Amino acid sequence: MPASTYLVQGPRVAIRHVRRQDYEELTALGRESSEMLQRWLSARESTLEAFQGYLKRFEQPTHEGFVICLRGTGAIVGGININNIVRGTLQSGTLGYTAYASTTGYGYMTEGLGLVIQLAFGQLTLHRLEANIQPENTPSLRLVKRLGFRQEGYSAGFQFIDGAWRDHERWAIAIDMAQAEATPQTS
Repeated sequence: MPASTYLVQGPRVAIRHVRRQDYEELTALGRESSEMLQRWLSARESTLEAFQGYLKRFEQPTHEGFVICLRGTGAIVGGININNIVRGTLQSGTLGYTAYASTTGYGYMTEGLGLVIQLAFGQLTLHRLEANIQPENTPSLRLVKRLGFRQEGYSAGFQFIDGAWRDHERWAIAIDMAQAEATPQTS
C-alpha cells in the first residue's frame, strides 16, 4: 500500500478512507469475527449492495469512514467511523469502531483510534468525539479509557443490537482533553 494513500501514520498502523476495493477483505474479516462481534454490533448484510450503501454514507459531510491498516503490508486490522458529525457550535461526532478476531490483542485499535482522534481534532476540525459502549464490553471500555475518554453518562435502551435494546455508557473526549493526554506530565 503506497504511503501516499494514508491520511495519518503511526509506528505500526496507518489510517485511510474505506473504499470499494476493501469489500472482500472486510467481508472475510467480518465473517471470521462474527461470533466475537455479535454481542456488540448491529447485524450487517455482507452483500456487495449493502457494502456500497455503507460507502455511500461517507459521501455525506456527516460521516467519515476509515480503516486501520498495518503499515508494512496494508492489511486491514480494524475500522473506525465518525458518524453524526454536527458542525456549527458543536463540532462533534460519534465514534463507531470494530476490531477483528485475528488482530485483537496487539494494540492496533489503541494506536489506530489515537490516530483517528488526531485526524478528527486536526484536519476535520472537530472539538469533541463521543463513544457509546455497552457496559459489558470490557475491551472497548479499556480502549477509550487508555486514550483519555471520560465517562459522561448512561443511556438505557440506547441501541437495538443482537435482538434487544441495549444499555450503553456514554464516553467522550474533547480536544483539550486529548491535548492534555498527549502532553508529557512533569513532577
